[in-house]
Amino acid sequence: MIIKVCGMREADNIREVEQLSTINCQLSINWMGFIFWPRSSRYVSERPDYLPIYCKRVGVFVDEDIEQVKRTADEYQLDLIQLHGHERPDYIRQLSDKKVIKAFNIANSADLEATKPYEGIVDYFLFDAKGPSVGGNGAKFDWTVLADYVGETPFLLSGGIGPDDAQVLTSHLSPLISKKCVGIDLNSRFEITPGLKDINKLKEFIKAIQL
Repeated sequence: MIIKVCGMREADNIREVEQLSTINCQLSINWMGFIFWPRSSRYVSERPDYLPIYCKRVGVFVDEDIEQVKRTADEYQLDLIQLHGHERPDYIRQLSDKKVIKAFNIANSADLEATKPYEGIVDYFLFDAKGPSVGGNGAKFDWTVLADYVGETPFLLSGGIGPDDAQVLTSHLSPLISKKCVGIDLNSRFEITPGLKDINKLKEFIKAIQL
């Protein structure tokens, strides 16, 4: 199970989150997300003094110029690119040297239809809740609608997952894994302020879901 912590920005906080995996092998934060969308409250406006070494780096973009995406990917040595806008398959094909995550905002099973043009084009989907922003709204959607997902592309579950959700999440994950769920995305509900994660909340939550 991939655990992605998104919306990172502060160097010391990045280091602390990464150390959760390296200090205790029972904890495993695999990916760390950096948001390069200027309208986000977690926008990375300048390169942090420290970037993860052990966690894979994920750059989050929203309808960004393709050349700017490539420049940022090179500057930050990104391992994956997450697209949260209206990027079409032709756009994504220009990023063939990187693994790509395409995000979709889900409210009901009909919204899953939007994934079909991206089958075989991207490496992962990310299913998030609909909200006023493209992500980081702290809201859940009805996870049971994912029982209707019939695609072959593996996906990560996102949207309002918080410290108190370990038990309900664990009960939902078993059937979703058979539907290609390979990970979860953690963000706003583990924050002290936007872009600053609460280390203790992350630690306790990850321990609980890995029991």
